[in-house]
Amino acid sequence: MTAEANEKAAIALLTRAVTLDQACRFTESFNCYTEGTQLLMEAIKGMTDRAKIDGFRAKANTYLTRAEQIKVHIATEKQKGRYTEHLDIQQDATGFSYNSVLGRFLGADVAWAHVEDPYIKKHHQCMNFLRLCELLVLKCTQLKEIRLVTTAGDEERTRKLTDLTNNLKSRGVTLSVTFSTTLHDRQIRLSNGWVVKIGRGLDYFKGPEGQMSLGYFDLDLRPCLQTTVDIFYDKK
Repeated sequence: MTAEANEKAAIALLTRAVTLDQACRFTESFNCYTEGTQLLMEAIKGMTDRAKIDGFRAKANTYLTRAEQIKVHIATEKQKGRYTEHLDIQQDATGFSYNSVLGRFLGADVAWAHVEDPYIKKHHQCMNFLRLCELLVLKCTQLKEIRLVTTAGDEERTRKLTDLTNNLKSRGVTLSVTFSTTLHDRQIRLSNGWVVKIGRGLDYFKGPEGQMSLGYFDLDLRPCLQTTVDIFYDKK
């Protein structure tokens, strides 16, 4: 990108970082501070105005210092076993795909993912679970197992989960499915200690307006139903 483009992108990211920081959404704000500062430094390389360069470098140092403070805060709270984040997703809000909500917690340190959701029954709910599995496989390079706890469904749902099980097996990932008649919690638990609880489970998106509407494939463009997300770190 050009220096001007880097500057514009950096300002947008750093503005978002401050907003997330103020909302105590620290894992997100840390990423935005880090990425935004990197873009700001790239923009500086293409500048010639000394006063502007010095001003931007000072801002970059301020943001890097804040990012380091957040990093230490997260690590300290994780060690104490009490790190939490809360997110309110408003009705019709966009920008809350599975990757946006939990992608930052996925990486090579995730060997298994445990998904509890009573509503993996209808076709679109099965597709939501498939999307989550795709995200896990893409981002968790050492992933070995996905565990799904849900309620019993019909033969069509069973066939879909069997097909998915076989497909994941070809990727070296085991999908185990168990059924519960008393399941109420909706959560995603990761082997690296992160737990993501979504009030509506995976089914928090509105249906697409049509097959040719934005958001049909990219869930960051899909309007959401109102729900809450609670994220915490389980030291155990």
